[in-house]
Amino acid sequence: MSAQVIDGRACARALKESLEVDVARLRHEGLGIGLATVVIGDEYSSGAYERRLRRLADELGVTYSPQTLPGDTDQEALLTRIGELNADPAVSGILVLRPLPSHIDEAAVFRAIDPMKDIEAVHPENAGLLALGVPRFVPSTAASCFHLLDTWLDSVGEDRADFYHRANIVVVGRSNNVGKPAISLGYERQATVQSVDEWADRTTGIGRYTRWADVLIVAAGKAGLIRAEHVGENAVVIDVGINAATGPDGRVHMVGDVDHDAVAPRVRALTPVPGGVGPVTDVWLLRNTVTAARLLAGRPIDLARPSLPTPARVLLEAS
Repeated sequence: MSAQVIDGRACARALKESLEVDVARLRHEGLGIGLATVVIGDEYSSGAYERRLRRLADELGVTYSPQTLPGDTDQEALLTRIGELNADPAVSGILVLRPLPSHIDEAAVFRAIDPMKDIEAVHPENAGLLALGVPRFVPSTAASCFHLLDTWLDSVGEDRADFYHRANIVVVGRSNNVGKPAISLGYERQATVQSVDEWADRTTGIGRYTRWADVLIVAAGKAGLIRAEHVGENAVVIDVGINAATGPDGRVHMVGDVDHDAVAPRVRALTPVPGGVGPVTDVWLLRNTVTAARLLAGRPIDLARPSLPTPARVLLEAS
């Protein structure tokens, strides 16, 4: 068996095409849309992440305002800047990039964000709504995992409701931005959901849990954590990991939390790294920003259902 590779870039293009229609309509109606990112230090400011967001925002017609603060910025100054963004009518969505320096109280920062502009659902109000199954915003990476899975199910002719009702979803990793929201989204789809920490690999053995997964979502931040012996046949694997690795040629490249070459012959489908979850996450972040703009303007949330790529574009048969 050769696994189907779920093409995140194709999914992202289709999602972006739908979003372009929504943004154009809102701009025609005179509604501006703005995204502000806040980072302390220069880890992101000159990197690929900011360039990707800027390019995507420009292509969609969304104003992008990166806020880069010095590494020694104190708590009060950071909260003041967030307060200014909360009050700025040109800003629809606010994203505070992590990790934050150790001298910053992360929870206090998240509580300071206006819940209506909190596009990654880090404010306790939004996190609670997500846990209750009535989310205002869904964190973009977790949302992207299930968008990829839903798109794949449609492309292979599987009924979503029937699949999820029968599915055992295992989530490896318990982060607030991926693992925990993914668990909530799995419950929302009435699947059986199990959460596993990466430390299980050192105690009972992570395969004890992951081998039974129909859907395996891996967001542990550990390169090559999931190997062939950790997956069952016919599983669908969503690899969220982004890790820098040095190849035999001495060049640094990006790899996921899943050993792709070892796992591919055993599973039904999987997402690659790069080109899987990442491209969809970027677009979904902008989609959340559009949702925030609508909420702030008192508009109904009627974003167009994302158009789906054709199966040939979504599924690339692994060689």
